[in-house]
Amino acid sequence: MSGFNISEWALRHKSLVWFLMIAIAIAGAGSFMRLGRAEDPSFTIKTMVVQAQWPGATITDTLNQVTDRLEKQLQDTKYLDYIKSYTTAGTSTIYVNLTGKAPPDEVDGIWQDVRNDVADMWYQMPDGVQGPVFNTKFGDTYGIVYAFTADGFSDRQLRDYVEAVRSQLLNVNDVGKIDLFGTQDEKIFVEFSTERLASLNINRQALIQALQAQNAVTPSGIVQTDTEKILIQVSGSFGSAADIAKINFNIDGKLIPLGDLATVRSGTADPPQPMFRYNGKPALGLAISMAVGGNNLALGQGVSDAMARIVNDLPVGIEPHLVANQPEVVSSAIDDFTEALWEAIAIVLVVSFLSLGLRAGAVVAFSIPLVLAAVFIGMEFDNIDLQRISLGALIIALGLLVDDAMITVEMMVTRLEAGDDRHHAAVFAYTSTAFPMLTGTLVTVLGFVPIGFAQSQAGEYTYSLFAVVAMALLISWVVAVMFAPLLGMTLLPAKLKHRDAESAPGPIIRTFKRVLVMAMRVRWLVIVGALALLVVAGFGYKYIPNQFFPASDRPELLVDLNLKQGSSIYGTLNVAEAFDEILKDEADVDHWSTYVGRGTIRFYLALNIQLGNDSYAQAVIVTKSIEARERLRKKLEPILAEKFPQVTPRLYALELGPPIGWPVQYRV
Repeated sequence: MSGFNISEWALRHKSLVWFLMIAIAIAGAGSFMRLGRAEDPSFTIKTMVVQAQWPGATITDTLNQVTDRLEKQLQDTKYLDYIKSYTTAGTSTIYVNLTGKAPPDEVDGIWQDVRNDVADMWYQMPDGVQGPVFNTKFGDTYGIVYAFTADGFSDRQLRDYVEAVRSQLLNVNDVGKIDLFGTQDEKIFVEFSTERLASLNINRQALIQALQAQNAVTPSGIVQTDTEKILIQVSGSFGSAADIAKINFNIDGKLIPLGDLATVRSGTADPPQPMFRYNGKPALGLAISMAVGGNNLALGQGVSDAMARIVNDLPVGIEPHLVANQPEVVSSAIDDFTEALWEAIAIVLVVSFLSLGLRAGAVVAFSIPLVLAAVFIGMEFDNIDLQRISLGALIIALGLLVDDAMITVEMMVTRLEAGDDRHHAAVFAYTSTAFPMLTGTLVTVLGFVPIGFAQSQAGEYTYSLFAVVAMALLISWVVAVMFAPLLGMTLLPAKLKHRDAESAPGPIIRTFKRVLVMAMRVRWLVIVGALALLVVAGFGYKYIPNQFFPASDRPELLVDLNLKQGSSIYGTLNVAEAFDEILKDEADVDHWSTYVGRGTIRFYLALNIQLGNDSYAQAVIVTKSIEARERLRKKLEPILAEKFPQVTPRLYALELGPPIGWPVQYRV
């Protein structure tokens, strides 16, 4: 490469270059410590849920008057891919799915446009339609999930204790938000006897209106004094079911309490709301998400320490159970990948020392941490965490990033053996190899460009593969032409044994020369053989299974239980309880949780989440190993087919990459 010689400049400014190397090493170590830790790269869930309620409406009226109108309004949404709706009597649920080309930084603005568009047309809705309710946090991940079971406590008491736990955990650093699920709202039931009301000539609707008027909140006035303003409140609100039963009604001049006209009792909602079970027992769930910019490992440690203190304050009979612990999974995954990275570094170093010798190998050995340190700085600047894809990219790049340093030091050794001094050897290495090395580096980087610029969720998921490989290779070239020559000046000997063209080559060179000469003599045979191998490879390629994202290596096995649409939640609960009984005797199961009337909470980003549906249940089974997961899957498939013919089951492991759901789906 002619023109400005970077290697010569570096040798003339040794102090500055040494300072840069030390600064990069220190800054890189700091960046490595500050990098976020995650199991998988984050990506934007480009789905929004819009819900509306129309109490008392039929499914046909809800579909025609609510769902259809909302769908037509939402058709103009920017970057819209498709709309999916789920309509039941009185309830409309619509999923707005954006195309993968939607830029992540525009998604929030698009959701605000959806809110505005729906608000503009809401006047067209029939009277009595409630809503709309927008869920733009559909992609929030709750990495830590606890189940609370109770023995000897009512649902209300258990909920009060779990609410107290929630309040304390909100004070833990890096906690974003905490949700409860599996809760059952308390209601007061007033059950009239039609015969009793008819015998007293009482109109039931009149009684209901009287109750509503009694419980209404109305302004009662304000008293102004010289110093204070006092709000007057005349309360007619009900404090309990007993208060309602004591209300008197004037019937034919007689005051009759409501308790004599109807049965007044308190209880939970009937039919129940979506339920949660742990190891076959009713439970309440507590799900914790991490704050934006938080540290997963610090969150896990903070919550663990807080729960250790909180458990001591819980009464005997209430037990917390850890259902999902993403920080622990992240720690294990990062440790495994980091171990593989250090092993790869060790292998590269051993090969370098064996092939180049001690001093030349030391130049390459010092170049590797410099490249990695600079890459860590770039990852921090680009907000790339240490996760499955970025660590994999580092391992891929490791075998490539040492090439440039090796070429530089080999050229220096060659020139030293030819009689040049170290300065001229370093300068010559840049002149003869810098441009070819840069060309090869750019060609390799270009091979990853389609991944980096893919406009899809898969592209967003794998972006760090392109970014980290590109940074590593480009930085390795800079290190090879700027830092490696200075390292060579320091570590290589001033003189090496002179070798001329007549010197006897070593055994490796002699063997290679014999093979090369033989190949040149039968060159047409070699060319035909190479083409034949290419044809065979192309033919065999079609037998290689194609799968862009493999299944996760986590031990969870998910089981979807789909009953016929229109099934009651009680029927779904019966199926879930029967399935729980099967799991109790399985040796491969560590623990499991069951969601009745809804899908699991998003404890893993790539989950295909199902919203409330009375005819649906989902079990999340944590097995003891990957092998146990596969054994259990094969065992449960025939059992489900035999014992639950009314159920359409699906058994699957967690997925890597964007959520897919059923592998084959038709849109009609």
